[in-house]
Order: sequence, then C-alpha cells, then structure tokens
Amino acid sequence: MNYRHAFHAGNFADLVKHAGLLQLLDLLMADPRPLTLIDTHAGAGGYDLEGELSRRTGEAAQGVFRLMETPLAPAVFDALKAAVAAGNPGGGVRFYPGSPSLIGGRLRPGDRYTACELRDDDLALLRQTLAGHEGAEAVQADGYATAVARTPEAGRVLVLIDPPFERADDYSRIAETLAGVLAKNPSAVLAAWLPLKDLETFDHFLRQIEPLAPDAMVAECRLRPLDNPMKMNGCALVVAGAPVGLDAPLGEICRWVAGLGEGQGRGEAWRLDG
Repeated sequence: MNYRHAFHAGNFADLVKHAGLLQLLDLLMADPRPLTLIDTHAGAGGYDLEGELSRRTGEAAQGVFRLMETPLAPAVFDALKAAVAAGNPGGGVRFYPGSPSLIGGRLRPGDRYTACELRDDDLALLRQTLAGHEGAEAVQADGYATAVARTPEAGRVLVLIDPPFERADDYSRIAETLAGVLAKNPSAVLAAWLPLKDLETFDHFLRQIEPLAPDAMVAECRLRPLDNPMKMNGCALVVAGAPVGLDAPLGEICRWVAGLGEGQGRGEAWRLDG
C-alpha cells in the first residue's frame, strides 16, 4: 500500500489525523512548559490539491472539500477549517496544510520541532514550509531512529508517527520506536496514525503495543467493515500517554468522518485498559 502524502492529501483520513493533532496540541500547549516535537514522516508539509498527484486520486473530494462546504461539522473541526481557510486567502480549497504546517504555526518560544523526511523532493518542499518558524528543523533522516535519538530524557515530548506503510515492517517499527522513546522518557506522548484494512493486522499491532502502553488511547474511524486487506477501510490514531480530555473530541471527530462513508461507518475512541 502506497500512502505517500501527496496522493491522499485532504482525504477522510487526513481529517481524522489533522483535526485530532490540533486537539492534541491544544491540550499539550495549555501547559506553558516547552515542548519537543518529533515528526517521523513529515512529507512536504503542505499540498496543492490541483497538483498531479492529488488529482490522480481525487480523494480530497470526499474529505476536506466536504468539510469546508458543510456548516454542520462539529466544533472539533473549527481549528482545521481555520487553518485551511488561512492557506487559501483567495477562497476555495486548493492548498491543504500537512502536519508540519499545522505544527509550525503553533510553535511557541522554547518549543523545538524536528521534521524528518527521506525523499529529496519532499524534503525541499518541507524546508520551504518550515522556513520562518523559529525552533523548527527539517532533517533528511530515518524518522524512527531520529525519534528515539532526539527524545530528551527529561521534559515534555510529543512524537508523531505517520509512515507511508510501503514496508512490511512499519507496524513493528512503530512498536519498537514506542519502546525506545518510552525507555528514554516515560512521560513522552506518542501518536501513531494507521490505515485500517483488515481486523487481524490492526489487532496484532495493538497486541504489540499493549505491554508498552497499556493505557494508550485508540481512536478508530471505520468507513466500512475491516474485511478487505487490499482497501483502506478506515484509519486510526493510537496515542500513548494521551492527555486527559482527548478521548471525547477524538471520538467526535471519528464519528463525524465515519458518517461521510457509505452508511456502514462507525467511529469511537477507547483505551486499551478500558
């Protein structure tokens, strides 16, 4: 499964991922202490929905376009809608902000953000995205290894993991990264985005991380039953060290986005130990 960001920018999964990220950042940044952020698979940072890669799939039509057209979306999407509108001052929805754009715009003095990207073309665009954001750095490096290496042993840290899932070992590397990050800083928060294809793959991943983070929060958005491993039937955010107050908004986000599907969707947020 190829999940290079530009192909799928602004689709239903991005609504879950980015609305959820903004809710998480609001909770973490309510604390005035500095925050270290590490993004393992940052991509280009922002995307032209009229570009060739986005037009090839057309997935934004059932994602951000629908979000921006409806006045009925719940308030948990207000921050994402504001960010999209700010990136399109002339109106319409041509440019879509990726995680680096959303994070860069919220950095405070003292915060540090490391965005990792391996592709040369996306790295160049990522550096343009982050230019002018004090405390932000784009690096060409393996994101999994960088997350562990740059996690501070003290202080607050948020690690974002959003791989393209082109490799068979991405699920196990997420679990290994979680173990390495928590070994260095047990108070770290780690948020991993996952495609939902079949139930066994998802359950196997949760069994891998449960011993490491038994209270992890799982936010699921299923558009259809998880019975076809060749299709992305939904997506999930799994958050280890999730702050109090995140469950309700993520559940609301997942339920609303699941309703954009074919009438078989459901969304919820729950804890592994719950």
